[in-house]
Amino acid sequence: MPAFLLEVGTEELPANFLGGAITQWKSLIPASLADNNLNSEDVRVYGTPRRLGVLITGLPSQQEDRQEEVKGPPVKAAFKDGKPTKAAEGFAKKQGVTIDAFSVRPTEKGEFVFVNKVIPGRQIADILKELVPQWIFGLEGKRLMRWGDGDVKFSRPIRWLVALLDDGVLPIELVNGSKVVSSSRISCGHRVLHPEAVTIAQAGDYVDTLHHASVVVDTQDRAAMITKQVQSAGKKVGGFTEIYPDLLAEVTNLVESPSAVVGEFEPEFLQLPVEVITTVMVSHQRYFPLFKTAKNQELLPYFITVSNGDPSKADIIAKGNERVIRARLADGQFFYDADLKNPLDSFLPQLAKVTFQEDLGSVLDKAGRVAKIAGLIAEQLQLKADDSHHIHRAALLCKADLVSQMVYEFPELQGVMGEKYALASGEPQAVAKGIFEHYLPRGADDMLPQTITGQVVGLADRLDTLVSIFGLGMIPTGSSDPFALRRAANAVVNITWAGNLSINLQQLLEQVARDFVEAHDKEQETLVASLQEFFLQRIRTLLQDEKQIDYDLVNAVLGENDPEYTARALQDLLDVRDRAIFLQEIRKNGTLEQIYETVNRSTRLAAQGDLDTNQLQPEAIIDTQLFQKSSESAFYQGMIELVPQSQAAQQSRNYQQLVSALAEIAPTVSNFFDGPESVLVMDSDPAIKRNRLHLLGLLRNHARVLADFGAIVKNL
Repeated sequence: MPAFLLEVGTEELPANFLGGAITQWKSLIPASLADNNLNSEDVRVYGTPRRLGVLITGLPSQQEDRQEEVKGPPVKAAFKDGKPTKAAEGFAKKQGVTIDAFSVRPTEKGEFVFVNKVIPGRQIADILKELVPQWIFGLEGKRLMRWGDGDVKFSRPIRWLVALLDDGVLPIELVNGSKVVSSSRISCGHRVLHPEAVTIAQAGDYVDTLHHASVVVDTQDRAAMITKQVQSAGKKVGGFTEIYPDLLAEVTNLVESPSAVVGEFEPEFLQLPVEVITTVMVSHQRYFPLFKTAKNQELLPYFITVSNGDPSKADIIAKGNERVIRARLADGQFFYDADLKNPLDSFLPQLAKVTFQEDLGSVLDKAGRVAKIAGLIAEQLQLKADDSHHIHRAALLCKADLVSQMVYEFPELQGVMGEKYALASGEPQAVAKGIFEHYLPRGADDMLPQTITGQVVGLADRLDTLVSIFGLGMIPTGSSDPFALRRAANAVVNITWAGNLSINLQQLLEQVARDFVEAHDKEQETLVASLQEFFLQRIRTLLQDEKQIDYDLVNAVLGENDPEYTARALQDLLDVRDRAIFLQEIRKNGTLEQIYETVNRSTRLAAQGDLDTNQLQPEAIIDTQLFQKSSESAFYQGMIELVPQSQAAQQSRNYQQLVSALAEIAPTVSNFFDGPESVLVMDSDPAIKRNRLHLLGLLRNHARVLADFGAIVKNL
């Protein structure tokens, strides 16, 4: 079965484009083949800074023939007096068949003429000629460029094209204005180690042929080589190297033939904070730092770079890298020493000159708002005076390091330097740690703040941003979220859950929104409603995606267009989490099924009554004088006994006792519906009917303490 090789040779591609292009081709090409009714054994995508390639094996030589049924005109229009009309003849001619090939079938709109056609499969070569340009120019990426005098866009100019179907060149032309790139079997080797042209004899030889030309085309192979070389080089100088995933991915996409090179810098620079040195190395220079131990707390005066050059020139490469890192670390030392000359709070006045957002004032204004919101949260949590003081101080100082020379030069160090400078200024450990932690989490996989100071200030900072930006009408739409508001809302929920913080988010949103509208003359009700909906969407997503809760159980705890449940969820984020997790657990162990029918049936019927969903006490609403059967009395007594169970479950968030009580009362309710003493709920007497609906409404309400059972799907 044929194998097909495509290699697009370019000038050096940006690392982020290369990684994205490989990912896109891994899904785009198999889908494209499937759309054209083509199967394959394997699709392997390769990439280096100078090329993007794919090797497809096990292709058919041509598509399989396929049958297609084509609907024609109605029989009445196709035949008149038993003879074909012009409509029939035209349809036959268009389909390339005779009238005898017609079949007649009934449809919803009457009888129609149909033709069954056999469409011959096309040759694989013809199909690939059409698909290759689509694969190449269908790639998406940032800052695609035009070159030459054509309108073709790609990340970098395309310089050569290899297209082999087994051992034959598949003729393909990429036309870009007056410039044409034609396919051949000629590729290019490593720019330094093998500058000569490379001839690929057949598609299956691609990886080996390029390997002999000092090019490792498989990204996984290069990543493994880099990892092994870096770790080995680190051991030779007595150190440990952390293989940062993002750095490894970037470096892998910057080289074709990796070789690790060890460099050295003056030990005096180790006086700098570890974070400063590693930031310079990892984020700015793409170097791997070396640590004394595997705990990554103390550095050695060495670093490792991954070169794409000649390994025999390693000494020269190392000296060049050393000059660069020495200059960068010297800058860092200068900034650090200059910043330490003044206490951290001395930077605060400079924040007044830094704009947070045009309509929201300066960063100093924001820090003041954060401090006020943090105070509201501290009051809700009923924190001790010392904790509240530390939170207030950390909130005021949390943005101060933004105007330090170090953070101005290395923005990635915001918060990190704030903690360092706070400690150097004599601030308490809790304040310093809170300054750093209030930025956490900085990404999807980052840690969450661990201290109460960091948690509260982090919540306050994000709530200020959310309310303020929403208040200006800049609500995220689609993929556009320039202020990262989705991430901020996710962080608010996750910090609250991880820290088990008993905050009333609904109350906080209302209080912060009130302050905003007073300052900016906006409408509070609309603002709060938008924020409520936004947070409910984030809670829903986090429960389903991170907590792995079934969608119907999430609906059951959040409600669907249910203001009562909406308010309850935002008033107690811990409760909505615990109820969702508990529902998932009792679904798995079968307990949910035991009470589902009873509660769900009662819920459906109770909807025809008028009992308020908050009512739990039966004495005030049930008229026992209207009872006609013993099953009603038993039902009523069960509701009385259920009250303390529901109240205890609400107070302790231990819903097992409520579910156990619901399971215990299930036979009583079943007897009410179907037993020897069963009743007709919809009695002809309005008073009796209402009384019975109230009994069912009480059961529904007690179950609603846990969830809206009407939203639960029985057999998910």
